[in-house]
Amino acid sequence: MKSSILTFVLTFAIAFGGGYLVFQPEKEAEIQHEQSEETGQDQMDAVEIAEEMSATVDSLAGETLNNFSCLTCHAVSGLGLDGGVTGPDLTNSYLNVEGKHGKPLDEYLKEPTSAVMSSVVSGNPMSDEEIEAIVAILKEASEQ
Repeated sequence: MKSSILTFVLTFAIAFGGGYLVFQPEKEAEIQHEQSEETGQDQMDAVEIAEEMSATVDSLAGETLNNFSCLTCHAVSGLGLDGGVTGPDLTNSYLNVEGKHGKPLDEYLKEPTSAVMSSVVSGNPMSDEEIEAIVAILKEASEQ
């Protein structure tokens, strides 16, 4: 019995320690920064990143999509935002939600009619400002 507990504790400690050593985003970013300084690619990388990211992703709405993990299940291909494939692409949701769910997008985000979204929103409700931001980015996506 004691050996199995000891084995469990040691295995847990090794796994936890190994995970900590492997998954250090700050350290990884620091290493990448040091490598780019050595190769002189900082300015080129910054330009490439700026070109890839549209202004909408930097907006409150883009941050909100990430903060509420919308992109975990959904993509917004109209804005070039890759995401999960579990849920539908949200590019045309601004135009389609009312016809599908019987209420405009802003009302749907307050009280979704689908079971999956109801559980997601009830666990992490959004403020009116956050809903407005999501509606704005999805409206922009539908206009692309």
